[in-house]
Amino acid sequence: MRILLTGANGYVGKRLLPELLNNGHEVVCCVRDKNRLGLDATTLSKITVWEIDFLNEPNFNNLPKAFDVAFYLIHSMTSSTDKFDELETKAATNFNIYLNTIGVKQVIYLSGIVNQDYLSKHLKSRLNVEEILYEGNFKTTVLRAAIIVGSGSSSFEIIRDLCEKLPVMITPKWVLTKCQPIAIRDVIQYLIGVMLHDKCYDKSFDIGGPNIITYKQMMLLYAKTRKIRLWIFTIPVMTPKLSSYWLYFVTSTSYKLAINLVDSMRMEVVCNDNRLRNILNIKPISYVDAIKLAFLKIEQNLVISSWKDSLVSGRFKKELAGYVQVPTYGCLKDEKSIKVENIDKVLENIWSIGGEKGWYYGNWMWEIRGFMDKLVGGVGLQRGRTHANEIATGDSLDFWRVLLADKEEKRLLLFAEMRLPGEAWLEFRIDKNNVLHQIATFRPKGLFGRLYWYILVPFHYFIFGGMIRNIAKNT
Repeated sequence: MRILLTGANGYVGKRLLPELLNNGHEVVCCVRDKNRLGLDATTLSKITVWEIDFLNEPNFNNLPKAFDVAFYLIHSMTSSTDKFDELETKAATNFNIYLNTIGVKQVIYLSGIVNQDYLSKHLKSRLNVEEILYEGNFKTTVLRAAIIVGSGSSSFEIIRDLCEKLPVMITPKWVLTKCQPIAIRDVIQYLIGVMLHDKCYDKSFDIGGPNIITYKQMMLLYAKTRKIRLWIFTIPVMTPKLSSYWLYFVTSTSYKLAINLVDSMRMEVVCNDNRLRNILNIKPISYVDAIKLAFLKIEQNLVISSWKDSLVSGRFKKELAGYVQVPTYGCLKDEKSIKVENIDKVLENIWSIGGEKGWYYGNWMWEIRGFMDKLVGGVGLQRGRTHANEIATGDSLDFWRVLLADKEEKRLLLFAEMRLPGEAWLEFRIDKNNVLHQIATFRPKGLFGRLYWYILVPFHYFIFGGMIRNIAKNT
């Protein structure tokens, strides 16, 4: 089949792509920025990339040819606290315009469970997108899921943060809300299973795992599976806003996502029926087994995708390419260099920076800076990194974003997503003379930006000096 995959660099899209290729399908990946696909050369050679932003006015130049199936995996919940529904409406409307012109037999949309009379803004928006897609000149199949459990999924990582960091929790009453979590492996099975399946045309299906449990039970089962102690006490006085702050400061979630999650977590998301499970003969994975499978991937360093690598988990509003050229005019810099002997080892050190490995010097100071960033609404250090020793362009790296990761060129370029009175880049590069260059560039905004830099100069002297020395070590 010829398949269009929107959201190809998103959490579900990255999991779905290899399965489609392994099944011999021709895949066109639809992304806003082709530099963010983060795929290896072998995979890139097997796909075609259509670079397009469905939020822009339709442009009918160089359209791809017709498709058999198109997956609609575009969501905007983390991009705005109050206007994400408008963005989702616009994207779906423009998608219809394009696909009606190009031609497609079936569109498959991954939505949310909407079985209550009262719906959160997030779930209302998902239902509205369904209705828009049903108006297209194609067959539509909607899969409605609750929480998706898998290594790197936002729901899994939030539960993981809470349970690992807080042995005792004072929680809001929405933790008693029921939901029906589903393993990411089952989601992929359902998405593939409904392709050109005539019994699934112009229908919406609930998909879920075998367990209907509360969020509190989800956390307790996580703790039991991980063999950690956990005590949860529920109180009725925690407002949605306080709950959002609680999630924001304790977990790696952004504040925008925290607000929208809390709003939705007050809604029961339980399947009304299991028709599709029977049609496709799928035996769903239990919640506990989904946790075990997620950690198997984490321990083997085989996490394919993470919600934290999405641009909307940070501060980016533009394409990465707009930041790759590091400015020189009006900038302040800290430049250090050192001769290295074992280039492969030094590159390994550079490619392992951040996350659990830390920043090679003064990690406690980095942690303080991360905490201060959280206090002013930044991303902090809690995003960590998806892989222990692999980096791809577009990945999040603590409170940095990877602009360029090229081992052949021996260069790593990062852009700061922390709250700053200016813009900051951090570059590591090994030249042809085996000299490691470490360059911190700051473009200040106004007088306060310059004052900020000069106040930190003494800290930079120790932090950056210690960092390059430790990176250059062979052991």
